[in-house]
Amino acid sequence: MVKKSDRPHHIIKTTLGLAATGHWTSSGLRDIAEAADVSLAELHTLYPSKTAILKAYFDSVDASVIGTKFVFGEEDGPRDRLFDVLMRRFDTLSEDRDGVIAILDALRRDPITALCLSSGLPGSMRWMLETGGIKATGLSGRLIVKGLSAVWLATLRVWMSDDSEDMARTMSALDKNLHRAGRIYSFLPTGRQNRRPAEPEQNVAPA
Repeated sequence: MVKKSDRPHHIIKTTLGLAATGHWTSSGLRDIAEAADVSLAELHTLYPSKTAILKAYFDSVDASVIGTKFVFGEEDGPRDRLFDVLMRRFDTLSEDRDGVIAILDALRRDPITALCLSSGLPGSMRWMLETGGIKATGLSGRLIVKGLSAVWLATLRVWMSDDSEDMARTMSALDKNLHRAGRIYSFLPTGRQNRRPAEPEQNVAPA
């Protein structure tokens, strides 16, 4: 029997495991409760819906990235820092790769759930910026967050088909997407604030 304190995490992992076996769409909450060996009442208390389980999972991914002790050097500009932060996020997703991909594929046919989950993406990207030490305040900050969200989603599509052990295709796509977005970012007031005075011509990452 899983300890009570470990059950939220256990339920999330069980759900991802079910998804990995192709049972995300067909699994109901009772199926998840039985697979996780918890009562339906306890599952309802912790996660009243499958969407709530997914939100909790993506929150845990953010927490894992935010809790990472990144070591950035003086020479690391915003784009370098964001590259490390977002690759850490992909590393975390890769721990449950099969389940995550199965769920993302299913969400293409479930626009309502996809919309509910996508509403949390700007908040996640804002935390990624903060983790990278990048300011994103005011109107320009909102534009930066939207830009980084676009970078993340574009790279996520590559990650889903990247079966290499070192995620080489994902890293290449992320680097290119950050570089392109950085050209726009550098013209925003917040982008100029995040530039290093010693490197006025350096392309920086988006927010």
